[in-house]
Amino acid sequence: MSIPLLCLLGFAMWAVVLVSAVGAVRATQVMTRAVPPNGFPSGQPHGGAAYWRLNRAHMNTLENLPIFGAVVVVGVLSNVQAPMFSTLAQVVLGARVAQSIFHVSSGSNMAVNARFTAFLTQIVSMAWIAWLIVTG
Repeated sequence: MSIPLLCLLGFAMWAVVLVSAVGAVRATQVMTRAVPPNGFPSGQPHGGAAYWRLNRAHMNTLENLPIFGAVVVVGVLSNVQAPMFSTLAQVVLGARVAQSIFHVSSGSNMAVNARFTAFLTQIVSMAWIAWLIVTG
């Protein structure tokens, strides 16, 4: 399996890790009777700040997974051979994990700036991959 495809798989598995963490928090709250099973309204902030940041980190990951998936799959199907393709795929995955960690860790200005930097790194890297595909 190519490095870009492994990175795509890693990105998807990161989403699984995050949703599992959300599920673990919810299951614990329900099992300890701190929150009823229907106490997690969809699309509305609920729970503590750290829990909501975890929830949003998961949603942010899911929002970007199809974009990353598209550029990786098109790059692989187009047989892009540029070594930068693999490097950029790794950068995207690393920046995604970093963004999630910054997101969950704090809502401070510094964490928000670090999170935005990681997000921007992903966007620039995916655009660069698209450029490699188009010009390849």
